[in-house]
Amino acid sequence: MAEQGLRKHPACSWIEIGNNVHTFTAGDYSHRDSEAIHLKLAEITEKVRKEGGYTEDTRFVLHDVSEEEKIEKLHKHSERLAIAFGLINSRPGTPLRIAKNLMVCGDCHEFTKLVSKLFEREIVVRDANRFHHFGGGSCSCGDFW
Repeated sequence: MAEQGLRKHPACSWIEIGNNVHTFTAGDYSHRDSEAIHLKLAEITEKVRKEGGYTEDTRFVLHDVSEEEKIEKLHKHSERLAIAFGLINSRPGTPLRIAKNLMVCGDCHEFTKLVSKLFEREIVVRDANRFHHFGGGSCSCGDFW
């Protein structure tokens, strides 16, 4: 791609909390609350594994790296960082509304369904193609996007 002058846009997600828009990119550590966000994301991931039966689907990571590195990359997708930030900074039961510049990958879609169920949150993600309304462990797209 680089040889042809093409470059991929970095994945970016936005969430509004308290009239402030917070931006996250994949693998982001630049946010002032980065440490708390990554700790919360690890806690969320552990909960969806234990209580929701979640296992990472690394088919959605296009990197020629080890399986462990693929899992690590999935864990740092921008929408997951936005979800963790939203759970930290909003009251229980408050819907989370996230915008993303690219399509949500299949693994993050499954992850978000489980988060919506286990944390009893409505999560709306507007990706490059559509709105996904997650709630109670399902998505309005019917898993077709």
